[in-house]
Amino acid sequence: MDATKVAGCFKDRTILVTGSTGFLGKLLVEKILRVEPGVKKLYLLVRAPDDVAAEQRMLHEIIGKELFSVLREEHGADFQSFIKEKISPLAGDMIHENLGLESTQAKQLFEEIDIIVNGAATTNFYERYDVALASNTLGTVNICKFAKQCSHLKLLLHVSTAYVASCKQKGRILEKPLQMGQTLKKGRCIDVEAELDLANDVKAKLVKTRSGNDTSHQKLQKVAMKELGLKRAKYFGWPNVYAFTKAMGEMLLGTMRGDLPVVIMRPSIVISTFQDPFPGWIEGIRTMDVMIAASYEQKLPCFIGGHVLDSIPGDMVVNATMVAMATHYDCSGTQVVYHVTSALQNPLSCNLLEESVYGYCLINPRVRDDKRTMQHERPMLFSRYAYFHAYMVLAYKTRLQVLYLANRLLLCGRFTEYHNKLNRSLNCLMFMAKLYAPYVFFKGCFDDTNLRMLRGTTGKEHGDGSVFNFDPNCINWRMYMFNTHIPAVLKVAAHMKKEGTA
Repeated sequence: MDATKVAGCFKDRTILVTGSTGFLGKLLVEKILRVEPGVKKLYLLVRAPDDVAAEQRMLHEIIGKELFSVLREEHGADFQSFIKEKISPLAGDMIHENLGLESTQAKQLFEEIDIIVNGAATTNFYERYDVALASNTLGTVNICKFAKQCSHLKLLLHVSTAYVASCKQKGRILEKPLQMGQTLKKGRCIDVEAELDLANDVKAKLVKTRSGNDTSHQKLQKVAMKELGLKRAKYFGWPNVYAFTKAMGEMLLGTMRGDLPVVIMRPSIVISTFQDPFPGWIEGIRTMDVMIAASYEQKLPCFIGGHVLDSIPGDMVVNATMVAMATHYDCSGTQVVYHVTSALQNPLSCNLLEESVYGYCLINPRVRDDKRTMQHERPMLFSRYAYFHAYMVLAYKTRLQVLYLANRLLLCGRFTEYHNKLNRSLNCLMFMAKLYAPYVFFKGCFDDTNLRMLRGTTGKEHGDGSVFNFDPNCINWRMYMFNTHIPAVLKVAAHMKKEGTA
């Protein structure tokens, strides 16, 4: 199946996309419109009170982005009319039955939809348990129920994460569907209904025990629900509430789907675009990007560094997704999983990442407000979490104790501000290290046999420079990091800082 046939699969198709305001969702919408302008209709489910507000969100948060500059240039003055013809935003939410759509609207879609792409999710590692369950677990159930009512549906494609299948496991992790109830810790079994009841019960108790003003209580409730999610995730063996709730969503999808053709895409750590529609497009900063930005700002004196960070550019994820959609279109009963990863073929080492960041900062030093350049200090990396923790005790906790005693006994609070600043730095570093340790010290390796077979069916033309390139072997990580990803992250971080969203 060459590039023309892959693109041609979307001609005259009607596709429903959830999560279109997210990073991968935007990339997918742009790519479909660019390679196959003959697509019949893209329905984009957008959280909004009504269709007018949904359209405004679509125009501002999707079409208005720099990502669409290539498509905008191709169509010129006809761009807006092209978008209006091809895209229909829908005000709704996947956490509700029938995706929150009006009954007449839902019935119309049941007759029109050929493909559903479920890319909506909350990806926050430290999300509230109730929020993550509603979106990542129950949302998947609602999508499945909706899909089963679509009389002409040929495929449901579900975007997940490779980390649903692993945490501390070693060796090769196969591209296999998750079984209902299975966990990553021996001797334990998940009861999804019980987890939903637990979240609701804890939330209800927090509401009943409300004390103080509403703002302070809401903050306490938020923290309590976040801690509950992290606790339950780790109890069953997952690194965070995101991967845990996505895993439960996959389990329910596998149980409920019946004969529904389902493809599950499991990317690893998704990073900026490699080449399409142009190199270095990214939105927000996540995972390794937090470390890159903090290092450049000289706010990362030390951190953890393992062996490999399994990462994949966003455009490669979308390319693999589209080839999978074309390959499995109208294959009744299909259920297949693809690990869209790189470590087995072309691993990105933590050392190479750190060297790239350090080299970039030396050549492109940070400039202070007074126009003077700052000398970049190389952060200390620890190959084991225990070493990092011991250093933090010596470098931070001991100093904090000395400052505390000095303030209390000798200096009447003179160092209070410095003590508080140091304590904030300690808490921030420890929190980041705990969240990212499962990824940095991950010792498993995601098998990508299915993905390589998918690539094989498309022929050699899907290598570097092709329309649907998703071959990680063509990535020169050192060049890509230095010339593309790091500057892209710092550009976004600077914009977020300016806007006050960092």
